[in-house]
Amino acid sequence: MAGPILELRHVCKRFGVTVPADDVSLAIEPGEFFTFLGPSGSGKSTLLRIIAGLERADAGQVLLRGHDVGDVPPWRRHLGMVFQQYANFPHMDVARNVAYGLRRRGLGKPETRARVAELLDLVGLAGFEDRRVTQLSGGEQQRVAIARALAPRPELLLLDEPLAALDEKIRREMQGELTKIQEATGTTFVYVTHDQEEALTMSDRIAVLNRGRCVQVDEPECIFRIPRTRFVAGFFRGCNVLDARIERDDGGPALVLAGHRLRLRESEAPAGPKAVAVRGESLLLGEAAGEADLLLSARLEKITYRGVYRDYRLRLDDGQELSATLTQRLRLAEGSYIQVGIRADEIVLLEED
Repeated sequence: MAGPILELRHVCKRFGVTVPADDVSLAIEPGEFFTFLGPSGSGKSTLLRIIAGLERADAGQVLLRGHDVGDVPPWRRHLGMVFQQYANFPHMDVARNVAYGLRRRGLGKPETRARVAELLDLVGLAGFEDRRVTQLSGGEQQRVAIARALAPRPELLLLDEPLAALDEKIRREMQGELTKIQEATGTTFVYVTHDQEEALTMSDRIAVLNRGRCVQVDEPECIFRIPRTRFVAGFFRGCNVLDARIERDDGGPALVLAGHRLRLRESEAPAGPKAVAVRGESLLLGEAAGEADLLLSARLEKITYRGVYRDYRLRLDDGQELSATLTQRLRLAEGSYIQVGIRADEIVLLEED
């Protein structure tokens, strides 16, 4: 059975007092679309540069196909890289840009022409061979950069926020195009972004980074629905992070939130303070709250219309704030006290960061 195409083992990197990689270990399988996700300064781009060989780790190992490449220069790692800036050659036309790496490897002219035509068709630029890249839109220029990076058939394609410079409409189109390209080529993509929706939409698995540490690696739905820590939960819009306690009595453990108790099924839940996560779209308000396992009282402070849904900002009796994100319009008035219901299976107990 084939092993991971890429492994990071206890990788560390320090720049003065800044630590963008703090004992990072993970494995990426062949053919995955794998994403590093985190805020600015979390270490995403530094890890990508270490994988590419553009930065050297202070400690730990980078293994490609099981081989330590710590001493292998970037041009011998057989990787492709796409940056936020398009990094095309402005004095060349599209075909020559895509063919650049192939010519440097000594590929013959017929084979080069065939490969360039294949890739331009793949990225939706067939017929653009003779255009100067300076005549193209931002999205088209990034397609050229992707085609050029894929031309030598790299084992890994590293993408450092490649869509960040595009406007929202083009960015959404390119998200779909990139996943199609990855599926069509079978190339392993290692992607960097700070955009949660982008990561959820495109990835097979996501590594969430915070201050140089890898705090959760999982499939997108699991990270979204079952965050591991307070940081991961708070990083995704619409997730409420609340302070609670776990108390034990003869009946077993119970979660105490805003003065209300909910029996827990986790018999080993440790007593004491606990943070919990609850998605805003899972909350039940008003009459619907009667169906829930945990019933709370809250003041409805603000209703915000957002097109297909509305945000309801609430304050619990203990002063904690939470928000509900619901598609249906409810007959509720700002300033009123309402019931808030939470189903037991929608509550996630969080670990300490």
